Amino acid sequence: MSDDPRPRFQEGESDDFYCDAVLTGRVEVERVCETASVLAFHHTRPSYAAHVMVIPKRHVLSLLEADPAELAEIMDVVQVVAAEVLEEYGACGVVTNLGRYQESKHLHWHIVADAP
Repeated sequence: MSDDPRPRFQEGESDDFYCDAVLTGRVEVERVCETASVLAFHHTRPSYAAHVMVIPKRHVLSLLEADPAELAEIMDVVQVVAAEVLEEYGACGVVTNLGRYQESKHLHWHIVADAP
C-alpha cells in the first residue's frame, strides 16, 4: 500500500475520474481557469513542475466524440492556460490521449512543463 495521499482511481469505480470525482467535488482540485462548460485545474498527481488538466464539464468520451463547437470552447481554455504556462516556464507541451493511452475515459488535455 502506498503512503501517497494523492487521489487515485479506486477498484470498482467507473473509468471516468473527472465525472466521478472532480466534477462532483468528491476530490478537491486547485482551479486554474473555468467557464460555464470547461474546467482547468492542477493535476491531482502531477508528473511535471506544471501539470494542468483541461476538461469539458459535460461527459465527452474522447477527442473523437467531441462536438466541434464544444471542442472550440475547450481549445479556447487550453490556449489561455498554455500561454500562462509558456510565460512562466519558457516552454510547454499540450497533449490529449486516445484508446489505451487514455486512462480516464473523459476527454482531457494535459498542459505540462518542467522547471524553468
